[in-house]
Amino acid sequence: MQRLVKAFTNSTRAFGRLARSEAAFQQELVLLILSLPAGWFLASTWRGYALLVGSLIVLMIVEVLNTAVEAACDALSREFNADIQLAKDCGSLAVLLAVLLAAIIWVLALVERLGGSPL
Repeated sequence: MQRLVKAFTNSTRAFGRLARSEAAFQQELVLLILSLPAGWFLASTWRGYALLVGSLIVLMIVEVLNTAVEAACDALSREFNADIQLAKDCGSLAVLLAVLLAAIIWVLALVERLGGSPL
């Protein structure tokens, strides 16, 4: 049980730090909060709602992992290194792919809602 308490403490510390200092995380957090009521009106089923909100949670997970990669790379060296650049670029690509996934899901839900029938 003590291990779970420590893991929770570490997680809340990371959440607080990202929420205070990481602009991308802050924007995604606001987007998630706004998506809760917006997704409720946009989705026609509970599964659809879970998919809409879940896509943004996945985006935030990828952003957190990208931030972790960047922090680890910066702790290792701040000088140019091709391998570190690749690691950071891959993290950035992962965030971009998660953004595209979330955008596609939300656009499809909007089209479905406006069109009146599932795609």
